[in-house]
Amino acid sequence: FIDVIQNEGKLHFAFSVRVDLKCSYTADFGSAPRVEWKFKDLKGSQILIYFDNKPTGQYAGRITMYDGGLRFNKVTRADTGDYDCEVSGNTGYGENTIKLTVLVPPSKPVSRIPSSVTTGNNVRLTCFDADGSPPSTYRWYKDNTPLPEDPTKFPSFKNLTYKMNVFNGNLEFPSVSKLDSGSYLCEASNGEGAPQRGDAVHMEVRKSGFLHSDLNVGGIVAGVIVALLAVGLLLFGLWFASKKGYLPSNKPKQQAVYTQPRADDMDDGDVSTTHLAQLYK
Repeated sequence: FIDVIQNEGKLHFAFSVRVDLKCSYTADFGSAPRVEWKFKDLKGSQILIYFDNKPTGQYAGRITMYDGGLRFNKVTRADTGDYDCEVSGNTGYGENTIKLTVLVPPSKPVSRIPSSVTTGNNVRLTCFDADGSPPSTYRWYKDNTPLPEDPTKFPSFKNLTYKMNVFNGNLEFPSVSKLDSGSYLCEASNGEGAPQRGDAVHMEVRKSGFLHSDLNVGGIVAGVIVALLAVGLLLFGLWFASKKGYLPSNKPKQQAVYTQPRADDMDDGDVSTTHLAQLYK
């Protein structure tokens, strides 16, 4: 059999310290049993870290084997996970698991908070701490007042309709209202070190309508189109009226000029056709 000499197989160590993972076994496995170590991270990915009597890949130089266990020179947050010690020999086989948690205080969380939203929309605020181990839990503040995880259980918050997930850091408003306007910030904590807060951001909830920037743009575009159509119709009307003669002409009118005929142009007292033409020209 294999005996892992740790309390319930669970270990908690601070970041960047030396860690021993102990794995002992009986003489029933023979004088030179085969020992392998496997590691499964928090995402479920599993790799061999000790195989064929030597560390593998990135673990070369980070771990050493000694009689009865495996030693990390320094652990990091990425070393948190399950370690399987497997021993085989003399047709015998045994294994056991050690759960290792590397303790790392949270860092300042990164939050995403919109500065302006419109009433009735679904709005989600997010918060995430990338360093804390074990993973951080989150709480939200509005105007420096902590928000309860379930607002329906508190009379002073019963009119608020948000949904808070303390494990992934989301604060969601299914249908945001004017009551939700305010300054928001999130806080990450995991029991290691002091809780860390993100930056506060004021979120303004505006009524839907022409106050919304998108609608302002749409209104401007529509106004320009209407103005262009009006100008086009006016120009067409002027052109049509001018073509039909409805508009006054700017051409100067010709006037008749009478010239006294000379005597030699007169024949039997009649005006010559030339002068008549000039008269009625």
